[in-house]
Amino acid sequence: MTEMSKIDTSTLLPQVTAFLWAEADLLDRKDYDHWLDLWQPEGFYTLPIGDTTDFANALNLCHDNDKMRRDRIERFKQGFSISSAPPALTVRTVSRIVIEKAEGDVITVRSAEHVIEDKFGRQRVWAANMTHTLVVTDTGFVIRAKVVRLLNSDGMLNSFSYLF
Repeated sequence: MTEMSKIDTSTLLPQVTAFLWAEADLLDRKDYDHWLDLWQPEGFYTLPIGDTTDFANALNLCHDNDKMRRDRIERFKQGFSISSAPPALTVRTVSRIVIEKAEGDVITVRSAEHVIEDKFGRQRVWAANMTHTLVVTDTGFVIRAKVVRLLNSDGMLNSFSYLF
């Protein structure tokens, strides 16, 4: 580790991998309160449509700040959304984890995700490329940004009763 950073590059990939797998586990178990704890308050959770990088000025499937993340989860938990009644069961796999950049205490990570959804006895498979911007803190990583690029984001999509 350098004096300027808390990042130990010799153990970074296993640490990041464990974090992403733990996040996936929280989402599959619908442990949304603990998932919210993984975030910096100023962070964004984004599912863009197409290849845009200007999320604030483009149409997205979602571009949630802290309030919107919490509101979305509350709707899931309360069943206020038709898409969340009943909630789908999910099993996700996160793989192809690549550390794109590590500067100071900020790490940019690319990965692949497959989500299998089971709802009403029907299974659907979703594939996505993800980018996480993680910040190293004294207690571990926190998420500054998570961008989930569904392979068919500009195609025909159904409603989702879960997070990616």
